[in-house]
This record gives sequence, structure tokens and C-alpha cells, in this order.
Amino acid sequence: MKTYLGVDGGGSKTSFILVSREGKVLGRHAEGSAYHVEIGLASLEALLTRGVEQTVRLAGLDSTAITFAFFGLPAYGEDRVVQPRLDAAAAAALPGGRFRCGNDMVCGWAGALAGAEGINIVAGTGSIAYGEYAGRSARAGGWGELFSDEGSAYWLAREGLRLFSRMSDGRAPRGPLHGILRRHFALEQDLDLCGAIYGKSLSQRSELAQLSRRVTDAAIAGDESVRSLFTQAVTELAEIVDAVRDQLQVPAELELPLSYSGGLFQLQTLLLQPFAAALAARARRYRLSPARLPPDAGAALQAARLSQAPLTERSIAALEAQLPASSGA
Repeated sequence: MKTYLGVDGGGSKTSFILVSREGKVLGRHAEGSAYHVEIGLASLEALLTRGVEQTVRLAGLDSTAITFAFFGLPAYGEDRVVQPRLDAAAAAALPGGRFRCGNDMVCGWAGALAGAEGINIVAGTGSIAYGEYAGRSARAGGWGELFSDEGSAYWLAREGLRLFSRMSDGRAPRGPLHGILRRHFALEQDLDLCGAIYGKSLSQRSELAQLSRRVTDAAIAGDESVRSLFTQAVTELAEIVDAVRDQLQVPAELELPLSYSGGLFQLQTLLLQPFAAALAARARRYRLSPARLPPDAGAALQAARLSQAPLTERSIAALEAQLPASSGA
């Protein structure tokens, strides 16, 4: 039996899935963040090893039964010095050279479009877009949380904290966000926020990104300043998509398939619907659709593709019947 392991490493969660050639899910497992910049390379190796072992155990198999695997890792390909060590971490988890590593953006694209031509935009802990067309591939965004990841959960949390400081100073009108964050952190004084952020692990990427939920609460409560952040997020994400399309040299008249993944797109009225409207108003044409498969299944499809035995449409349909696309977002 041929089996394919997909690993979708994220800034908050890492998903492992083992599927058969016929599209049957044999085992599925989740671990924490695979962002090596935050957790360290040793912890990444341990996470991948543990995840592979647990996934094949759930399938009633062992790692020798894996035909090929694809490890999608955050920030892979962005530091040529570190890249061999990321490959080594995957090799420790699955010896024998039956794998390939790549950036986790590929998992989102492969799952969302089932490996077909087009672009996938991710707005999760970070943000990035990746696409393939006519044998070409391109990416945009995803330069990291310090100066990129626009429109992501981390970006939204960071911009929400910036807005809180402006509200506290009197540089911006105080909206619901001010009280929501005061209650969330149990602040006696507004400046106590500095200790809550800089003095604790909340300064880490995955932890800080969780604050986007409180920023979302403020938008729902009618905070106009926070709602403007979502408007900016929509613009940023649309520009990232256009940048990928231009790199791919897609003809202007073509309606290019575009899909989306990541937790922020679950915010229908705040993000997804305005994003669709923004795309419709732009010069480039897209056919927006939800993801067909979650990113971990996309990683498994990529594993099969790299082994020169891509899954058939029938097998992909079998996977769709078992896996809601949102389950890996």
C-alpha cells in the first residue's frame, strides 16, 4: 500500500496526516508551533519526530510504511544558513530520504486548489500568498512578523496594541478596544500592559497572535478605529494576491482561481466578504472559492506529486468527503 504523509507546520499548530493512494485518511495528529525561530531547532526536531510517530501509530503502521512525505515548515527557504538544519530535522523524523521540505505556504495552496493552477492566500498567525501558473511559481508577503505578515492575526494583534497605546495617550478616541484589553490583562493602570507584553512569553509570535481575538471583539462591539484595521487588512491581502499574479505573468483577461486559508478568513463579515468585494473592484480578475482541502491534506497531495505519483481526482474527491477544508485552517 502506498501512503503519503503531509505535515503542515504553522505558527500556532502543526498538523500531520497520513493518506493512502486511494484517498483514505489513515491517521491524523496535531502538535504545537513548528516556527523554529520561536521554539528552536532541537524542539522542532522533537516535534516532527513525535508527530510522525503518533500519526503512523494511529494508522496501525510504522514509519517504514510511508512512501513519501512533504514537510511544510514556517520560514523554510528564508534563511539559507538554517535551511540544511531544517532538512536535518525532517530527516531525523523520517530517515531514508523519502521526503521533501518546503515552505508551509505550499501546503495551503496544494490543499486549497488540489494542486491546480491558481493562487492561495493565507491569513493565519502570519500571512502569505503562493501560486503556480504555466510552470511558474511565485510568492508574496510572509517576510516575518517584525516588518511584514500584513493582514495576519499577529499583525492585527500588534496593530491593536498600538491602537490601545494611542487611546491611552489621548492620540486616538477611546473605543471599546481600550476596555476590552484592560479587562483581558486585568490592568490596574494602562502602562501595566508593558509588563504583560514585554515581561512574559506573550511577546512570542504564536502567543501574541491570540490577542487578535480580543481585537475582533472590539470590532464586533463597534469600535470604528479597530474596524479601520480590518479595512487595511483587506487592502494588504488583496495587494499580496496581485503581487503573486503579476510575478506569475498571468494574462490580464484570465479569471484566475484564487482560494484562501487561515483562521482569520473565518471572520465572514469583517474580513472574507470585504476581501471578496475588494477583489471584485480591482482591475485583475479572480474566481474566489473556498479551499477544497485543509493544508495538511495539501501537504499529502504534494508528497504524492513529488513522488511522481499524483493522486487522481477520484482520490482527491474521497479526501474531500472525509475532511472539511476548514478543519486545517
